[in-house]
Amino acid sequence: MKLHRESKGTIAVATILFIIIGALAIYFFEIWSLLVIMPLLVIYSLIFWFFRVPNREILDHHENVVAPVDGKVVMIKEVEENEVLNGKAIQVSIFMSPLNVHICRYPVSGKVIYKKYHPGKYLVAWHEKSSTENERTTIAVESLTNHTVVFRQIAGYVARRIVFYCNEGDEAKAGHEFGFIKFGSRMDVFLPLDTEIICKIGDITKGGLDVIARLKE
Repeated sequence: MKLHRESKGTIAVATILFIIIGALAIYFFEIWSLLVIMPLLVIYSLIFWFFRVPNREILDHHENVVAPVDGKVVMIKEVEENEVLNGKAIQVSIFMSPLNVHICRYPVSGKVIYKKYHPGKYLVAWHEKSSTENERTTIAVESLTNHTVVFRQIAGYVARRIVFYCNEGDEAKAGHEFGFIKFGSRMDVFLPLDTEIICKIGDITKGGLDVIARLKE
């Protein structure tokens, strides 16, 4: 199983802790140490599972908007987006549980025209105010259809580290990685009002594979 580059520090710390706690359990509890070691093995395995990088065949997209992450669609509504668009947009929000793949992918192809990191709170990721009050990053891409598409990585109650690798001027390719969020979080995508929304609330998405909307030419 291929692991994400962001896993190195977390796995190193987890390995050291596992060895220390396991050794202490064996020393003090002997045969009963299995009651400590087995749950640790489960947690240790889940950490590897969290940082997995699945093999996915990413297609080229022109007008399609693809799911930027694995997760569940929890919101589709018209909102005011006042950081980049300064106007109304359709917000599609996808919630990621700790068991989802947490690679963040471009929802559309085009050119990165804006990026900004915002420190903030750590409300639960499904809270509506988390989009504007939580720690987050905002990125905008000028799509191949000449639309400005804004998307936002949002830290949750558990997620405490957002990573994004893109810079203004970079080429964006729908479905390709631009960042990562550790441990449970959300991504919002803000689309033009005339966008054809294909997904619905409750849909389970696969990042880079599932088409969630289609921009007008």
